[in-house]
Amino acid sequence: MKKLQIFFIILIVLGSIFFFWNNLLDIYNQFSLNLPKIKDIGEFLPSEIEKRILTPFPLRNEEEESDDYLSRSGVIYWTNIQREKYGLLPLKENIQLNAAADIKAEDMFENQYFAHASLLGEGVADLTEKAGYEFIIIGENLAFGNFKDDSTLVQAWMESEGHRENILNTNYQEIGVAVKKGIFEGKIAWMAVQHFGLPLSACSQPDEALRNEIEENQNEVIQLQNVLKNLEIEIKNIRPRRGTSYNQKIEEYNLLISKYNVFLKEIEVLINSYNSQIKLFDECVSGVR
Repeated sequence: MKKLQIFFIILIVLGSIFFFWNNLLDIYNQFSLNLPKIKDIGEFLPSEIEKRILTPFPLRNEEEESDDYLSRSGVIYWTNIQREKYGLLPLKENIQLNAAADIKAEDMFENQYFAHASLLGEGVADLTEKAGYEFIIIGENLAFGNFKDDSTLVQAWMESEGHRENILNTNYQEIGVAVKKGIFEGKIAWMAVQHFGLPLSACSQPDEALRNEIEENQNEVIQLQNVLKNLEIEIKNIRPRRGTSYNQKIEEYNLLISKYNVFLKEIEVLINSYNSQIKLFDECVSGVR
C-alpha cells in the first residue's frame, strides 16, 4: 500500500513538473538573468584659476603745475631700470595692457574720481579682460599730480611700499602704461596708470581640442547607455524567457555592452591625459603665488 502511495505521489509531482514546466522555466530565468552592469564614465577635472589682483592705494603728488612732460615709453623704461637694479628681468610692453591703462586714465578724468574702482565698480581685472588680456596675476599702480619727468614719477612709486612691490614683483612679465594730462578737481595735472600682468599663456594650458573630444565622446556614451537600458528593460519583459528571439536579444545586449566597455576604456585614457595636463597647469599657477 505504501509503495502504491509513493508511486502516485511521484506521478503527481512529475505531472505537475510537466504541466507547469514553462512557468518553472520562466521563474528560473527570472532569477538567473544576470545582465552585465552598465558602468558610468569617469569625470575630468575642471580648470579653476584663482586670479590675483594687486592694487596699492593710489599715489597723489600735490606739487604745483610746471612744464613737466610724461611719456609711456619713458615710464616703461625707468620701471625696467628699477627692476634691473634689483636683478629682475625687464617687463615687456603689452598692447592690450596699454589699452586698458588708457581707458582707466580717460575714465578717471571724465568721471572725476581717483581710485582703483570706477564709479561703475569696475577694476583693473575688468578693464584688462575687456581688452582681451587673460591673466593669472594683474596689478595696477595709479598716480595723480605733477611730476618733473618719467624718472621722478617712477621714483615716487618706488618710495611707496605697495607700488614698489608691484614694480619689483618677480611674477610679472608684461606691462602697460598710460599717462594723460587734464583737468581734475579744478586743477591741471597728470594721471598715470601702470598695469602689470602675468599672462595666462605663461602656464601651459590643457589641450582644448582634447577636452572637446572628451565631451563629444561623453555625449555618445550617454546615448549608448540609453540604448542599453532600454534593451535591458525589453529583455526583462520578454515572456517566455527562452527561444530564438530571447537569445538574440541577450546576444545583442552582450555585444553592445562589450563595445560600450571598450569605448569607456578609450575615453578613460583621454580623461587621464587631460587630467594630467590640468594638474600640471594648476601646479604652474600655484607656483607663482
